[in-house]
Order: sequence, then structure tokens, then C-alpha cells
Amino acid sequence: MAGLVESAIHKSVLSLVECDEAQAQDVLRNEARINQLEIEIDDFTVGLLALYQPMAKDLRFLTAAIKINSDLERMGDLAVNIVERALSLMQQPPVKPLIDIPQMAKLVESMVRRSLDAFVKRDSELARAVLLSDDAVDDLRDAIYRELIGFMKRDPDTISRALDLMFVARNLERIADHATNIAEDVLFLVKGVDVRHHAEAQETIE
Repeated sequence: MAGLVESAIHKSVLSLVECDEAQAQDVLRNEARINQLEIEIDDFTVGLLALYQPMAKDLRFLTAAIKINSDLERMGDLAVNIVERALSLMQQPPVKPLIDIPQMAKLVESMVRRSLDAFVKRDSELARAVLLSDDAVDDLRDAIYRELIGFMKRDPDTISRALDLMFVARNLERIADHATNIAEDVLFLVKGVDVRHHAEAQETIE
């Protein structure tokens, strides 16, 4: 499932940057499989909870798996959102060269990959590195917003296309948020520490 989601994220941005409808259609086709896997994984983990009634770290592992499963499915949805904007933008002249969005996407994809690696390897340091990357993604999103607002002010004809690009940046930022959720779940799994909504608590896991 993680492989399908990572591929969907990559292809969604590629379809935008390269105006490649084939990549976009691949993302749309795989959405149903991702949704199916979410249900299968949920059913399997709930069955394990009911059958074995695990405790301590085993319980934390299954709880993390259920939450990560949900985050992955949502990432797949966000990739579809990007594709929908890409398909719209393919039919129109570009507002600007696409440099910052691929840069943002590269960072987001790295966060997703590292958060999943951290889960597989039970690596708390790798998970913590993902948390520290989130601010950089937010900064890139803000810079993209500022530039696109400038385009819209100077040329109202660009408003529709600029808004599409802003939504792409927003969806990438939300994918990064889900990667952060996964990293937080890994820290809870490995360390037993809940760092959600408490930035200062992250210092306790160094």
C-alpha cells in the first residue's frame, strides 16, 4: 500500500510538471486499489486485536498500523486532488516556470519515504528527522503562495491557474502533515512518548 501511495504522489506531481496525462491516469486508476488495501489492512489488524488482545509494545504496534493505514489512504486521496488540478492546468498556458513546486514535492516525498522507513525499522531518530522537516515544507508553501498572489494581482487572467497551483501546494503540505503523523506514531511505538501537538515534548526523545 505504501508503495502505491508513494508512486501516486510522485506521478501526480510528474503529471503536472511534464503535462503528462498518462501519469495522471495511472494515479486515478490506482486509487481504488489503495482504498481496497485500507479496508483489508483495517480488517486484519482489528482481527489481530480481537483474537490476541495484545499488550504493551504489541498493542502500540497494531494501533500505529491502523493509524498509518488511514494516513496512507488520505495521502492517496491528496495525490488524486493534485492530479485533478494538473489535468485542468494541462489545457492552459503556464502561469510561471514550475520550479518551486517540484522542489517542495521532492522534500515531501522524502518525508513520506523516511517516515515509512522509520516505521519498518522502528527507527526513532529517522522519525524525529521527519518532524524537523515539516517547517521547511511550510516555508516553501508560504513562498509559493506569496509569489502566486503577486501574479494574480498583476494579471487577473492568471487567477484561475494560480489558484490551481496554490491548491497543489496545499495538498503537498497536507501530505507532509500525514508523513509527520506517521513519524509521531513511530515515536510512540518505539519510545512510548506521545509528541502530538507538543513541540517541546520532542526534545525529550533526543
